[in-house]
Amino acid sequence: MNIPFLDNWRKRQGGTQAAAMAAAVRTDPDGVAELFAECELLRARAAREGLRLDDSPASLSALDQLPPRWRDDPDELPWLGNDAGLYLGTVLVRTVPGAGWDILASGQPVVRLASGREIDVVAAGLDWAMTGSPELSEMYAESAESGPRHTTR
Repeated sequence: MNIPFLDNWRKRQGGTQAAAMAAAVRTDPDGVAELFAECELLRARAAREGLRLDDSPASLSALDQLPPRWRDDPDELPWLGNDAGLYLGTVLVRTVPGAGWDILASGQPVVRLASGREIDVVAAGLDWAMTGSPELSEMYAESAESGPRHTTR
């Protein structure tokens, strides 16, 4: 994930972009959460279909019901999938107690649940955008449930 404003910070710190993102999550988790919540492309496509994304679990179900017109544009597909994953993560972080953003050494953003489980939301969003499966609402329900946990990465 390329986040240009972190480049200057990274250069001053002498680290990688992944290290800069991880530091940003530690020092300004709310700011990073707001950045990840933007999901401009996904929000624009949803609005075009009359759907307002309100960062709720119900909005994930509504996204699952949209006709996948984005699959007609192979250039847009990965960007929309990335946004879908970040949106799934946003809903998890805002509605599941103890959930928060984390950055892997590779620079990949994940949602870490209170149990310690990592959810690779970007991979889930890409899968959803390309194939429709797993549904975003299904990923949310599985991640938010209090029962047994299985790893998704």
